[in-house]
Amino acid sequence: MSPQLASLIENVLATKSRFSSAPQQLARFMRATEGLDNFDNKQRQLMAVITLTDVSEIKLILDLANQCAKDEKLAFSLYPISTGNNWGYGTSQPTGLANNIILLDLGRLTKITHFDSELGLVTIEPGVTQQQLSDFLHQHNHDYMVPVTGAGPSCSLLANALERGYGITPYTDHFSAVTSIQGYWANGRPYQSAVYELDASEEKLVDKTFKWGLGPYLEGLFTQSNLGIVSQMTLRLAKIKPDFTSFFIQMADDSLLEAAVPLIREVLQDYEGIVGSINLMDQRRLLSMFAKNPNGNDAHQVMLSNDINKLASELRAPSWTIVGSIYGSSRVVKVVKKEIDDIFKQLPCKRIYSNSLSIILANKTIDILPAWLINKVPMLTTIAEQLNSFNKGKDIMLGKPNKIALKLAYWRHKDADGFDKDKLSPGQDGCGLLWYAPLIPMKANKMREFVEFIRATCPKFNIEPFITFTNLKHDCVDSTIPIVFDLSNPKAVNDAHNCLKMLVEQGLKKGFVPYRLNIDQQQWLLNKDSDFWQTVNQLKSSLDPNNILSQGRYNPN
Repeated sequence: MSPQLASLIENVLATKSRFSSAPQQLARFMRATEGLDNFDNKQRQLMAVITLTDVSEIKLILDLANQCAKDEKLAFSLYPISTGNNWGYGTSQPTGLANNIILLDLGRLTKITHFDSELGLVTIEPGVTQQQLSDFLHQHNHDYMVPVTGAGPSCSLLANALERGYGITPYTDHFSAVTSIQGYWANGRPYQSAVYELDASEEKLVDKTFKWGLGPYLEGLFTQSNLGIVSQMTLRLAKIKPDFTSFFIQMADDSLLEAAVPLIREVLQDYEGIVGSINLMDQRRLLSMFAKNPNGNDAHQVMLSNDINKLASELRAPSWTIVGSIYGSSRVVKVVKKEIDDIFKQLPCKRIYSNSLSIILANKTIDILPAWLINKVPMLTTIAEQLNSFNKGKDIMLGKPNKIALKLAYWRHKDADGFDKDKLSPGQDGCGLLWYAPLIPMKANKMREFVEFIRATCPKFNIEPFITFTNLKHDCVDSTIPIVFDLSNPKAVNDAHNCLKMLVEQGLKKGFVPYRLNIDQQQWLLNKDSDFWQTVNQLKSSLDPNNILSQGRYNPN
């Protein structure tokens, strides 16, 4: 970086912000789970990092980038991140490959600028994490849920919504719960809705209550794009209900998948608003939650049938597990629980509810037993670990963030046992993780076709075929296939990426289309000459005429 540019940046941002081009500082943001540099030999690099401390600085740095764009010696581009914990999709690495990229770290913009306890509306800055909002609600005794994800407490709520993420709490689709956005287009022009601009009141509350605004809906342009930076977002939070129970439907026979799908659809249709999204996990995925890798953490091979059968027997892991939650008054929960029980009685399955007497007694028993005894008796150790995972999974359904799902990323980390479970960070810890996240029609035959496709493809590359279906609506299913690998093993990295590429390319021919892409896929998969992306490029030219923002992000070059 030229001394002149460094001086310009420091003058514009004064002492409020941190600016660094030190290699050790930049290296921290380039640690990632994807292993892209080892696979495609495309060297992503940063020129500097700017850590903002006030949202007003967003416009200052955008204006400077546009001013410098016409001078080859001073030109730079910006790549904003919130917390940088986008594990499996790029972590905090930039999408583009230019040598003049400045990472714009918004992680210190952590203000909760407005909260309406009566309406359940919260307005947050980009750096507000799941844990921070949880602490805020708890400290002030607000009975609302955090829209959590399995990514964990340290992840940005705003960024997840902009990536169109989802969870298992009542407001499953997180961008659907976004009611208002303010920010800046890449050209530096501020954005606020037409409703906000017309509102002459001092409070300006009505904009926060109505998602669609007035006139063309522009806020969607901030999602999965490189057209602007969001400075604050208002979310509609789900209220904590008087009663709750989670349900676990266990099916021992793999062939019952086809019979289960219409029953899941029936529950989602008949009890919409009472039952959240429903997850359907296969046996291998369940074992990854409760068991250690029988091949050793760094072994680049899939589990053998004998290993799976042995672990499944020890842990009583069924072929398929249906996981969901019921929210409402005590009477509503009681009635819907009975209805769901009756629906799934049509199948040979075991039905477990988190509010059942057996679960309550098991938790009480483990709580009173001394730790030394639990650790000494293998069966007690297994039960305690399963209950811990069960209870933390229940907490997520209640909007309480935790790190239980992060264990998956360490399945093939050779030092997996050496990490503090309370301080897991896949990017910083050197985990290998990619995601294949296609949309699938909620039809039993298509879901079976997808299962067979995953089970046939992944082992060719020594990748464990972990399968989860998330049934978002009665007609919409997303599957998340974690591609977990040893990041320190070049062959494992190569296999992981080739596996993902085959899944995507062959899956598209079957109608399995990803709803979300990692930073490498955004370049090779998307066709810049298609009508859709040509339209996006026209918008880009208007809103970012100097191409200074997030080059290549959901915008093929």
